[in-house]
Amino acid sequence: QVQLVESGGGLVQAGGSLRLSCAASGSIFGINAMGWYRQAPGKQRELVAGITSGGSTNYADSVKGRFTVSRDNAKNTVYLQMHSLKPDDTAVYYCNVLVVVTAGYLEVWGQGTLVTVSS
Repeated sequence: QVQLVESGGGLVQAGGSLRLSCAASGSIFGINAMGWYRQAPGKQRELVAGITSGGSTNYADSVKGRFTVSRDNAKNTVYLQMHSLKPDDTAVYYCNVLVVVTAGYLEVWGQGTLVTVSS
């Protein structure tokens, strides 16, 4: 069993900042890619940012220059630092982790954390 626990969401005014965290625990032999997705009301879930085991990152065009994804391998944790938040960033944010398990790889999703940006 692998669990992801997210934290850090909340209500913030436009222009503000938030930091999301996602910690993985359980029967983990290693972690490959980690990332964050979001889903706004009435919209499909979309990739926000991802980071590989080697530290390479990629971002959605809409968040480039404002969001930073990072990871702490010792803590099996991925972070999303968000600056200059806009109302359009309002969504439920989900972390996504590709975990190495005995049978191979397992894709695990967090429970989601709500980020609300007021104008």
